[in-house]
Order: sequence, then C-alpha cells, then structure tokens
Amino acid sequence: MSSEKKAILAIGADHGGFPLKESLKSYLSDNGYTVIDCGTNSKDSVDYPQFAYAVASQVAENRAKFGIMIDGAGIGSAMTANKVKGVRAAACYDISTANNAREHNNANLLTLGAGLTGESLAKQIVSTFLTTECTVDRHLKRVAMIDELDKENVDTTLFKPIVNTGKEEKLTDISNEDLVKIAQRVSELISNKDNSVIPGPNHQDSDMVCMCGVTVDRKPETIRQFLDFGVQRLGYHEGTACDCVPGDIARCIDHTVLSPGATDDEIKRICAEAREYNFATVCISPSYVSLAARELEGSPVKVCTVVGFPSGAHNPEIKALETRQAIRDGAKEIDMVINIGALKSGNDDLVYRDIRMVCEACEDGGAISKVIIEAALLTDDEKIRACELAKKARANFVKTSTGFGPHGATAEDVALMRKVVGYSGIGVKAAGGIRSFEDAEKMIKAGANRIGASASIKIVGGAMSTTISN
Repeated sequence: MSSEKKAILAIGADHGGFPLKESLKSYLSDNGYTVIDCGTNSKDSVDYPQFAYAVASQVAENRAKFGIMIDGAGIGSAMTANKVKGVRAAACYDISTANNAREHNNANLLTLGAGLTGESLAKQIVSTFLTTECTVDRHLKRVAMIDELDKENVDTTLFKPIVNTGKEEKLTDISNEDLVKIAQRVSELISNKDNSVIPGPNHQDSDMVCMCGVTVDRKPETIRQFLDFGVQRLGYHEGTACDCVPGDIARCIDHTVLSPGATDDEIKRICAEAREYNFATVCISPSYVSLAARELEGSPVKVCTVVGFPSGAHNPEIKALETRQAIRDGAKEIDMVINIGALKSGNDDLVYRDIRMVCEACEDGGAISKVIIEAALLTDDEKIRACELAKKARANFVKTSTGFGPHGATAEDVALMRKVVGYSGIGVKAAGGIRSFEDAEKMIKAGANRIGASASIKIVGGAMSTTISN
C-alpha cells in the first residue's frame, strides 16, 4: 500500500480477533491511514455484534471511509454490519474475494476470520480491499440496486425479473455470462435431483481455495505457514502418487496434464483422481475441456485450460475466440500466453489488446484469467512491461512460465512481478522448476500466492518432514 493514502478507517474485533486487529492497526498506521479503534481492547470474552455495529456505524455516518471487523470466521460480523443502513459488508478469505468485493460490489466494510486467515494473508487482503475501485457501469448499477433496499419506499420494479418479454430470443442473443449461469444451474439440478450429491462437512466454496484445512489440528504447521503467506494453489502433475495428498490441502491443488500425447483415458483418470481427492482444478488442453467438464459434473472441482499455448504467437481474435469456446465448454480458469515476440519487438499496443481480449472474454464468462509472460525469454524491462500490461488489462494473475520454456520460475522473477503488480488484486503464480519444499518456500516469500510444480506432492511431503524434524 502507498503511504500517500490518508483515508480514515474504522477497525474492530471481538476477543478472538483482538491480536490480528492490533497487528493490522499498526500496519495501516505505518502506511499512512488514520485508524479509529472501536475495540475490543483485550482477549476477554465479548459479543462480536457490539463491535461490528460500532465499526459499521462509523462507516454509515461517514466518519470512516472503510471499516474492518475481525471475529473468528468473519461471517457473523458481516451479517451484523449489513443490518446498518448504508453499509455493504463482505467477508473475504483471499485476495480474489477481496478484489471482487470491491470491484464488483463496492463493499465499504471488510470482515475477516482470525481463525481462518493468517496475519500475512490478512495484510494482503486488506491492501487489496483498500486499493481496488468499483468503476464499471454494470457493477455500479447493481450496487445502486443494493442501496435502494436501504430506502423506506423501495422501488420494487427494479427487482422484478423479466419473465416474458414477448420477444422470441435466439440462443445467440443470450450473453456468455447467462450461458454459464444456466449451465451451472442445470448441473446443480441434475446432480441433486435424487439427493445423490450432497456437500459433506468438508465441502468448501470454490472462492475459498486458500482457506483449505480449516480443521487446524489436522494440518502440518508448515502448511499453515504456506497459507498464512497467502499461497492459494499447488500444481500437481501426472506421475505423482496421490496416496500421500493430505485431505486438508487438497483444495489447493491444480491437477495438471498438458502433455501433447495425453489421451482420453488419461484425462478421465486425472478427473477421477480430482473427484476422489477433491482437488481445486484439473488443468488440461482446450480440446479436452468438454470431456473434463462431463467427467467432473456435479463435483466442486473446476476445469482450467490454456490459451495460445505454449508459444503465444496466435492472433488476439483467435485467443479470445478460443477463450470463449473453452468457457462455453466448461472452463472456469484460463491460462493465456502473451505474444512474446510482439513484446520483444516493442509492440505494447498489440500485447495489451492480446491480453485484454482474453480478460474481457473471461469477465463475460465468469472465469479467472491468468497471463503467462514466459519470463525465461524476457529481459527485466520486458518482464516489467508485460506485468504492467497485464495489470492494465485487469488480469487476475500473472504467471512466470508455461513449463515449455528454457527454464521455469526464479525467486527474482517472482519478486519483480510482485513489485510491479503490487497487492492490488492481482495474484502471482510461480510455475516451472520448483522441485522441493525449499524452492516453493522461496517463491512464496518472494511474493507468489500460487505454485505450479510437477513435484508438488513431494513439496508437501517435504513440508511435513520439516515439521516433524522441528
């Protein structure tokens, strides 16, 4: 965060959130914010609604621009704060939810769960929340609809769905966003019609991937440190044994097969493994997206695919078309490769258009966009320009490598990329060449919050061994 910001913030916590509140209060003050402390002031047991109301009141009465409230999970405080007129509170658990809460919902109060979020990650969430703006017209329109509900005489016509317009619509008239919603709803109806698919006690929402392992006593302390750093995903590629995957970190695993020789049977196998171990995603080539989506229907596992892979030398229009087709086929995350040659030629306008067209397709389809810059082929100046262009194009992540380049991620590359994109809602994924726990730890400390590695289960095992030996 920039020390130039002078906004007034209100912060509060219950007894469980008190230590994190004190840490964040110092962090915010050091970064130039004026902080109103609404209590509590000790670890003595208190009732969170009292302090959530106090923080919300500061925001509602315009004494503070934003509020931050911390309890055990962040949920109860969000419920309390949202009862106060003029407050739009959001419980956030990672950088993505913090970015979404601001960019899409113009939230003005952040709630955190001290029992679920470590100090380092909490600082990243707060930084993202405070530095992200809501500027897109369609989002502002929807926020205005939320605010309408605070009025005594609500304009109920704003909330009546259009059931029959008398117009015969063609399939092509339906937006990509609506197609995705329809597909999701159909999938839910099919999977639950006989109560055959019911989320179990360990089921978690897809937006909470970095919060896996809420059952703290089941998780090695070093893995907790990974999550505390802000890491969200570990790449898990074919050829690594599944029987040692800790269940409580499975939701941080991207199960990946991008081999040119991958067969239908291999895709079905990794989908079955992803179902069994409840991994976050399967990452496969575009031609296999439909197959993977069918194999994973009814499960919480997402489909990730690649675009312009691995050279990046495709026309922007083709990449955008490929993205939209992949999303229609069932992809929820898109890893695109930039036009490396155009960047090295100084044609930044083409590179920006290349990235933006893919990001726009992802926004329309509700998918996450990741921009692979293939850092091994770039100078530091080119890496900086690539990250600046990805940030300008509103990508969700920048990623170091395809795995097909001269070498993979370096801690220096990750640190440079994080410095360029900051903590303004854009993640950094380190991929390639990460073969040990020590390698992964270096990347995370350098600023990565996702790790892609063919040896990720070995990495997890290394973390366990380190914990045991210590």
